[in-house]
Parts: sequence; structure tokens; C-alpha cells
Amino acid sequence: MTLPADPTRPVLDVVVPVHDEEADLEQCVRRLDAHLRTLPFSYRITIAENASTDDTVAIAQALAAELPGVVVRVETRPGRGRALNRAWAASDAAVLVYMDVDLSTDLNALLPLVAPLISGHSDLAIGTRLAGSSRVVRGAKREFISRSYNLLLRGTLATHVSDAQCGFKAISADVAARLLPLVEDTGWFFDTELLVLAERAGLRIAEVPVDWVDDPDSRVHIVSTAGADLAGIVRMWRAFTTGRLPVANLRAQIGRGPLVEPPLDGVPTGLVGQLVRFAAIGAVSTLAYLALFALLRTGVEAQAANVVALLVTAVANTAANRRFTFGRTGRAGAVVAQGQGLLVFALGLALTSGALGVLHATTTDPGTAVEVAVLVAANAAATVLRFLLLRHWVFRTPAAATPVPAVHPELESTR
Repeated sequence: MTLPADPTRPVLDVVVPVHDEEADLEQCVRRLDAHLRTLPFSYRITIAENASTDDTVAIAQALAAELPGVVVRVETRPGRGRALNRAWAASDAAVLVYMDVDLSTDLNALLPLVAPLISGHSDLAIGTRLAGSSRVVRGAKREFISRSYNLLLRGTLATHVSDAQCGFKAISADVAARLLPLVEDTGWFFDTELLVLAERAGLRIAEVPVDWVDDPDSRVHIVSTAGADLAGIVRMWRAFTTGRLPVANLRAQIGRGPLVEPPLDGVPTGLVGQLVRFAAIGAVSTLAYLALFALLRTGVEAQAANVVALLVTAVANTAANRRFTFGRTGRAGAVVAQGQGLLVFALGLALTSGALGVLHATTTDPGTAVEVAVLVAANAAATVLRFLLLRHWVFRTPAAATPVPAVHPELESTR
């Protein structure tokens, strides 16, 4: 990357999207400004305000008047993704950064985040809370939801990033100029959409383990955000399968080119070996399904909890079986396999939902324990059907062409 020669252009532009953040904004910006002063790069802090109804704008403008490196952008419509997209698109900095206003991520990870971009080693960089060396403080519920979401992304969109929604990311300005016009989401799915596009375009994404402490006063509404995320996943999946997104052109123009993935050694190809792997993956998937169902059941009705729990674990199960049971690697065919897997999911959903329907039709208020027991039985039948369809349809081994027997020369003369 070529750093800007113009001294008025900053190397870093750190964008902080805010909406009704009068309580946290001032201490966040002052901490961030103090930390940025210790780095060897020029910087700007952009407060990307979007449709606040409290004193956020007034506080932001006062900070901008006091601190020379702070500017304010005001959007009249709410939407974190919209505010971030427009702030990045309007910036003249070489590296564009984003972080949440609560500063849950330790700022000591900021230099490791931007260093791969400044050096030219990577095109994007993300903080990850799911690396082995990351130190994270948050509740079990949010931890489970985060890991489930990232598993869902890997299964549906074939992404390899470990933590798509950590509020700590950076992108080189030239790459942002090519990708931002293609990002449609204006809310919380913006991060995921940008990362998936970048990965499909063959760009290099650096992952930086971070120390992260959960903000107990987070404004993220889990249910509505999960619904918007699922809608975004479906939209992107359809765009990729229909060719609406110009991924091939992006890869040819700005991609680094993929490395050939090595074949997966040791994957059993026989029926017994596949059954062993399938059973192990199925056991883990079932435990995850039951845990997610019980967790969701505390806030939604049984059928809705069943649909969400089954969808998340089915996608993860298909991805795991694709790699470990049937030995398929790489992205080729991954999206199609997930589409076929979703059809298999629909049959499993019919079995489990039908079982729940019969239970509730014959028993008044059966309780969660009975519902879980019925679902275990229904899932056993769905599992058998799933293996057969995965083996003989989704991941079937193409039949070798039958060679045409050669005609013996002695017989040729008699024809």
C-alpha cells in the first residue's frame, strides 16, 4: 500500500457509528484519541451519527470543536451499516477502520489490526473473539449465539472468517472503493456482507485475536438482529446462485487468486467409515440443536424455536459432513450442496414439526421436557433419512463412465 504523500490526508480514519449514545460517546472518543496519539500514523476520528434523538449530536460537535482530529458526519436516517458505508466512502484516508462506541475491544489490538493493511500484506483485517488466544468476558447466551451465527455463515455462504460480527475491523481504501457500492445492508449485517464479498473476490483477510469485554448495556436487539441476519444470508445466497453479484469480475480485477486446497487425507470412503463420521457429527449436532431449542424456548413458541434451532444446526451439519464424512473441500459446489441440504432440512422440519403438532393436538400443555423427548424421537427418523439423501444425492460419487469394449481384431473381419 502506498501511504498518502499529502500531509493533510490521514493514514487512518477511525469511524465510530453512533445512535443515541450520549452516555458513552465522550469517554469513548477521548480514550480513542489518546490511544491514537501513541501510534506512528496520522489519523482522523469520524463520529458517524445516525438519527439520534438525544444529545449525541451536540456532544459530538463539542468534541470536534475541541479535538483537532475529530470530525462529525450526521445521517438523518438510522442504520449503522448506512452510516459506516457513507463515512468510509467519503474518506480520503489510506486505511479505514471501524469500532463500536462501547470500546469493548482492547485498543492495544488496533496497531496489529491496521499493520497488515499498511504493509500491503492483507486487504482487510478483523478482530476475532473466537481465536484460541483471544480473551473474552461475556455471558454464555451471547457466546452460544455468536458461535452459532458464525457456523451458520460457514455452512450457507462458505465463508472461512471466524468472527464476522466483532465490532473491530479495517479495510484498505482502494478495496473499499470497489466493494462498498455492492453492499446493500444498512444495519448490523453490513459487516458480514462486506466480508463475504471480499472473500469471494479472492482478497486476503487478516484475523487479529482480541481481548473483549461484553458491554452489559448493549443496544443490540438479539431477536430482530437475528431475523435481519437470516434475511441477509438468504439474499446473498440467492445473489451468488443467480450470478447477480459480479464476483468473477471482482476476483479478476482485485483478487489475489486462490491457493489450491490440499485433498483431505484419511476420510473414509466406504459405508462403515461414513456412518462413523456421520454419527459423530450427528451427535454433536443433536446436542447443539437441543441446547439451542431449550434456549430459544424461553422466549418464543415451540414451533418457532424448533425452526430456528433446526435451521442453524442443519446448515452446520451439512458443512461438517461435506468436509469430514464425504471428503469434499474447497468452495466449488458448497453453495449448491447447502441448497440441496436445505431441501433435506425441509423434510426433517416436516417430521419434527409434525411430531410437535401431534403432541400439542393430543396433550394440553405437555411441557418442555416432553417436547424435547418427542423431538429426539422425530430427529432419529430424520437422521436416517438425512444420511441416505446426503450419501446418494447431495454428495453422491459420480459414476465412472463405462468403457466401450474394444472389438477384437479377429472378430472385426467377420463384421
